[in-house]
Amino acid sequence: MTARVDHAVVSGTFSLDGETHEVDNNVWVVGDDDECVVIDAPHDVDAIMELVGDRAVRAILLTHAHDDHCRVAPELRERVVAPIMLHPDERPLWELTHTDHLWDVDLGDGFEILVGGTRLQAIHTPGHAPGAVCFHAPSLGCVFTGDTLFQGGPGATGRSYSDEDVIKTSIRERLFDLPEETVVHTGHGPDTTIGAEKEALGTS
Repeated sequence: MTARVDHAVVSGTFSLDGETHEVDNNVWVVGDDDECVVIDAPHDVDAIMELVGDRAVRAILLTHAHDDHCRVAPELRERVVAPIMLHPDERPLWELTHTDHLWDVDLGDGFEILVGGTRLQAIHTPGHAPGAVCFHAPSLGCVFTGDTLFQGGPGATGRSYSDEDVIKTSIRERLFDLPEETVVHTGHGPDTTIGAEKEALGTS
């Protein structure tokens, strides 16, 4: 069976530093007909479950712990009985949303998970958030970047726990080493490629 990427857009809010904004989030599900992983858990468990269907969920992989990426992770964990995986540097942000629940598995740089015959590798890319992680799927020719890299450049900085210089270093040193044709599946908005963003941001 061939692994595939399933996608949905869900709507809700993002709150940090006393501000709340309406946002549309991408949800990504990677796997085959039997098993899958869910990348990020924003806003709506039922919408995520529509993507999952009757497949076994091996893990809930979080790119970071802003509330619009992790809000329904504990509820999803109960529905699918799968571990939540998050970089430990995200604890301060996680605790802004979840005071009664922790995640299950610490995601470190280089962590790998195999699902549906496809290997996903975690790449620690701090900057948008201290424990931000991207997930590279070489056999699918794609990387899931959360809010680290978008079509048009780096994710937002300027809020608590973020740093513009750090995110640009993460992108240049960690993501721009990937093949230029690698498709970038983002946390919000349309896909892009590593090559397109390398040209836009530059390598200096």
